Amino acid sequence: MEEIILPREFMRRILSHGRSAYPDEACGILAGEENVVKVMYEATNLESSPVSYMLDPGEQFRIMKEIRDRGMRMVAIYHSHPLAPPYPSQKDINLVFYHDAAYIIAGLLDRADPQVKAFEIIDGQVREIGIKELD
Repeated sequence: MEEIILPREFMRRILSHGRSAYPDEACGILAGEENVVKVMYEATNLESSPVSYMLDPGEQFRIMKEIRDRGMRMVAIYHSHPLAPPYPSQKDINLVFYHDAAYIIAGLLDRADPQVKAFEIIDGQVREIGIKELD
């Protein structure tokens, strides 16, 4: 995947979710077709931690079932880094289970001017990919 196509409204919601969870990490799933995001699911971070996240398994199962039922795929998993730049931590890299999904990180070190980046993580190798915002 070279880039994610993300409606601007979802970018705003990712940042809003990250700010509302601050100082803990926020997390969720983006679904759609190919690399185009059409639906956003905010999820619960069971860890309630400023340095890690774990999606609630029951919630994740429900979301994944709904994505399948809608004929879509998981395009990306997103989470926030309230205290770090938007780059995957070693723990993020170690916990990658979905190699065909992108990983989007909202860096909130500067909450007034956050940075959001997307990555492909395969076999421990991290590669930044683009985010194209649509109105």
